Amino acid sequence: MFKKGTNGTPSYRHTLSAHRTRNLFRNGLVLIALGLFAGAAALAVVKPPEAPPVYQANQPLALPNPFPEPLSSSTPYISETQIRRGDTLAALLQRLRIQQPGLQQFLVQNKDARSIYKLYPGRSIQAALDKDGQLQWLRYNHTPGAQDNGQYVSRWLEITPDDAGGFTAIEQSQPADMQVRIAESEIKSSLFGATDEADIPDAITMQMTDILGSKIDFIRDLRQGDRFRIIYESYSHDGREIGVGRILALEFINKKKTYEAVWFSPDGDSGSYYDFEGRSLKGAFLRTALKFSRISSTFGMRKHPVHGGWRGHKGVDYAAPTGTPIHATADGVVSFKGSQNGYGNTIILTHHNGYSTLYAHQSRFAKGLQKGDRVQQGQLIGYVGATGWATGPHLHYEFRVNKTPVDPLSVDLPVARTLEKSHRLAFEKAVAQYQEHIHLLTTLQDSDTQVASR
Repeated sequence: MFKKGTNGTPSYRHTLSAHRTRNLFRNGLVLIALGLFAGAAALAVVKPPEAPPVYQANQPLALPNPFPEPLSSSTPYISETQIRRGDTLAALLQRLRIQQPGLQQFLVQNKDARSIYKLYPGRSIQAALDKDGQLQWLRYNHTPGAQDNGQYVSRWLEITPDDAGGFTAIEQSQPADMQVRIAESEIKSSLFGATDEADIPDAITMQMTDILGSKIDFIRDLRQGDRFRIIYESYSHDGREIGVGRILALEFINKKKTYEAVWFSPDGDSGSYYDFEGRSLKGAFLRTALKFSRISSTFGMRKHPVHGGWRGHKGVDYAAPTGTPIHATADGVVSFKGSQNGYGNTIILTHHNGYSTLYAHQSRFAKGLQKGDRVQQGQLIGYVGATGWATGPHLHYEFRVNKTPVDPLSVDLPVARTLEKSHRLAFEKAVAQYQEHIHLLTTLQDSDTQVASR
């Protein structure tokens, strides 16, 4: 029954008698006890599972040693470094932690070690040292990919100590595997910044400037947003990349204009670069004789930095550190080599159809270059200096037509030669395969752009 509370609201209170409550409690205990006995009975009749069989080992099992054996004292410590732009032999030896007395002098003077005179950016140098830091061998992988009887080989220079306390230099070679790599990037700050972002070796970057140097001034013409797509050779041995070969195809979009280049070898031996229409790029002039620099004085009237007063400047000045390599801008013949009044150390090259070029203020000339020698486009002819009338190290470069200087930055350079008709079919087949790869990169880039814009 229910009883009203003090505030007049119903209060739900059980009014079972004490007797009834005791009976219910006893009955509950009995039921619980019966349930426990029933559970115990059920447990008593369950058959336990059979024990798993036991096997006896007939011989001891060898366990892996958690403490591997230390390296033998005779095991060499091998280190490796890649050649960077501007590296010297001394800098490379320092990075490899080589402090062998007399080694650098040997490398500079020994004729058998002459391949180390040319340090190609992107290629590697390895060294093996013993536990005391003494040199066991030094290897310069100077030619990672060359063809020898139709097989790709890697060639390197190996230096080893001899028993007399000196060194021995031997050229070695081994089979190499060639792969074709494709890459692309966008100019944001500089060309090398873009190639570094795409993991493209410096050696390939330098080739790019050589190949398109007659079309693009890589000092003045690059703009943010320019893009390039590139296909090049890479060489490996035992699964490890040992260097790169040549560029096979290249597309460079500069100021919304597309420039192309493809390597083509009609006879399978010698070859050259052409645009996709078959026009040779080698026959044209390079825009500049220095790889990378800045223009310090343009063609035309200027106030002379030494004598004062306004005078006509017959060339273009490129400021660069002393010793910067100077390269021929086209195939030609050395018509003058020596000192020439205010020009200082000067080289003049004569080219076809009345063209000539002048390179002044050099610190020194390329070793062995003589008057009358034939030079090829891109060949080293000298080094930047400040000889003659110069206030600082720079190259004074003149481009002449029938001995009259003209502005090399604005003149239309000679048209490149065209591929012979007999090679046209083979050339079109070679171009088609590279265009397919470049088109694939373009499609992927367009897809990424659309995704990013959503």
